[in-house]
Amino acid sequence: MPTKKSYNISEAKLKRILEYNERLREQLDLPRIPVSEASTSLITYCNSTKDPLIPSIWGPVSKEEDPFVPSAGTAGRGGGCCVVM
Repeated sequence: MPTKKSYNISEAKLKRILEYNERLREQLDLPRIPVSEASTSLITYCNSTKDPLIPSIWGPVSKEEDPFVPSAGTAGRGGGCCVVM
């Protein structure tokens, strides 16, 4: 007859395997798309979304459109992006 300790270890192993099995079943239910469809979608997004960090492709960005220009609220405090205290 197995000891209580070995019985608890076996129960723990079984529990871990059942939890792992459940995670695998959840992953199996995730929606999937073919790689060709995902890559086409990514290329379309990259070609249609303007990126201000790549001016060589998209051209220069005006100060109004540039999300990295310091806001007007910081201009009175020296205009920097950081405040050292």
